[in-house]
Amino acid sequence: MAAAVKPRLREIYEQEVAAALQEKFGFASPMQVPKPVKVVINMGLGRAFNNPKIIETAIEELGIITGQKAVPTKARKSISNFKVREGMNIGARVTLRDRRMWEFLDRFINFGLPRIRDFRGVPAKLSGSGDYTLGLKDQVIFPEIEYDKIDEPRGMNITIVTTAKNDEEGRELLRLLGMPFRR
Repeated sequence: MAAAVKPRLREIYEQEVAAALQEKFGFASPMQVPKPVKVVINMGLGRAFNNPKIIETAIEELGIITGQKAVPTKARKSISNFKVREGMNIGARVTLRDRRMWEFLDRFINFGLPRIRDFRGVPAKLSGSGDYTLGLKDQVIFPEIEYDKIDEPRGMNITIVTTAKNDEEGRELLRLLGMPFRR
């Protein structure tokens, strides 16, 4: 069996980005160079407790977008004002690692983000520990989703978890991978 081809973005990281980061921050070892670890995509579905079909549709759409089956997220505690009981399905989540993570990041940065209407870049604010979270208003920016088949736009949060020690390292890593930050 032939060896699998590395994802394009991973090759770019290994050949260009890692060396540039090591030079810029003066890392003594290549193991200190920050890299993406995982991507977590979360869809919170407020009205899901009334209609279980919403959860099924969200899981299906996340599966189409990521190539991996999503899992439903459950409420941790009851909130009477929102008619939510502990253990009810209230969203969907998928965690991508390794090959699927690199392929998703490549598609998201190069195909998804430019499809956002009036796109001028993404905010450059990171979490404080080198991780980046971005909220999207709808799922139609992904080319895998057919516009005619969606019943309603659903937002999602995309979190890119890195090994960066601080925001400066994380921001530079993502910038070199092609993330279009605002100026």
